[in-house]
Amino acid sequence: MTTIITLLLGFFFGFSLNKAGLTKYHKIVNVFRLTDMAVLQFMLTALVVSMAGLYTLRGLGLVTFPSVPATYIVGNLIGGLIFGVGMALTGY
Repeated sequence: MTTIITLLLGFFFGFSLNKAGLTKYHKIVNVFRLTDMAVLQFMLTALVVSMAGLYTLRGLGLVTFPSVPATYIVGNLIGGLIFGVGMALTGY
């Protein structure tokens, strides 16, 4: 059931991104050019809303947060750099 809910939420998030026109090439490229921040505003709004919802659910005792494993800084930096360069090169 958890997988189905996750897939549905992901589908609706992607659908809303598409309906808002935030998956178009020029929108994504303009984020990297720092001329159009609509995509970043949408993503930050989604993060804040989901964070508020999760902490509310945690406060009500409906959700428990798992423990976070140790972070590998070098691996994260290299992976993020590869991911970002790849997105920039492909236009996304």
